[in-house]
Amino acid sequence: MEVVTYSKNVFIPLTRSCRNRCAYCGFRIDKPHLMDPKEVKSVLLKAKNAKEALFTFGEKPDEVYPEIKTMLKSYGFSSFLDYIASMNKLAIDMGFLPHTNAGVLSYNELKMLKPLNASMGLMLEQAVELECHKFSPGKKPEIRIKTIKNAGKLEIPFTTGILVGIGESKYDRAYSLEVIAEIHENYGHIQEVIIQNFKPKKNTPMENHPPPTFEEMLETVKIAREILPEDVTIQIPPNLVDDVYPFIKAGARDIGGISEVTHDYINPESPWPSLQKIERCLRGEFVLKERLPIYPKFVKLKWYSETIAKLIQRYADDDGYAR
Repeated sequence: MEVVTYSKNVFIPLTRSCRNRCAYCGFRIDKPHLMDPKEVKSVLLKAKNAKEALFTFGEKPDEVYPEIKTMLKSYGFSSFLDYIASMNKLAIDMGFLPHTNAGVLSYNELKMLKPLNASMGLMLEQAVELECHKFSPGKKPEIRIKTIKNAGKLEIPFTTGILVGIGESKYDRAYSLEVIAEIHENYGHIQEVIIQNFKPKKNTPMENHPPPTFEEMLETVKIAREILPEDVTIQIPPNLVDDVYPFIKAGARDIGGISEVTHDYINPESPWPSLQKIERCLRGEFVLKERLPIYPKFVKLKWYSETIAKLIQRYADDDGYAR
């Protein structure tokens, strides 16, 4: 039977402050926010069964909030990047493999974080200009594409994806997937592509915007499987669809991270399903298997640093999956 993978993670939203103001986002808050390192440690202590520390947060908050700089200084950090690196190190010391989604980063910033992460990520969302990103400088397609390419140059196992239903056309979706496919063909570093459906959030400009239909999502997964290279896995978020089975049949082979401790801070209204429910959804036609934040292919290629080598050797089996 074919394998469907997932990762046991703990979700750490370092900050909900962000320089972008996306019309659909319910995660961002206007009040300057930064997790205390002690708070990060407390969350990690609760996640005994997780192997992945998922760091997802607002983009470059210190550029727009002087209060964030003051908070960073009070915690002993010279910059937001130093703070991210320190939280990555904390996670490693506590036995977790970090996966960081920091938004747009420069080549040198990626290079700094690479040794401290098993993998990294940045959603392309769409490779075209959209109205919903009008007030989001970090959502310029060319800037995000550059970040994804730079990650390839640095041989960072990488996650990207598209957000479906935010004002793009069917053509735009296919084009965005073609852009991702071309980047991977050049650098070979993209391990998974998330096909994520937009869900309206209350008190946002797009709260009355209709989400994509089941048919649109299923069609997008099928198109993705046609366009993307075979060694790129398609991920479908299991908390955002009623049943993963049709999407698995259409070509998806991963359901992302599942946390026993933290909820999906980006979509808090959508709780994680249990692994038992996922297994039932697979109808006995697929095997559910745990992976690390770095995919088996890249475990075998040893695309990881000495800093996390011992953890990967402890957690990975001979095939590169989680033991």
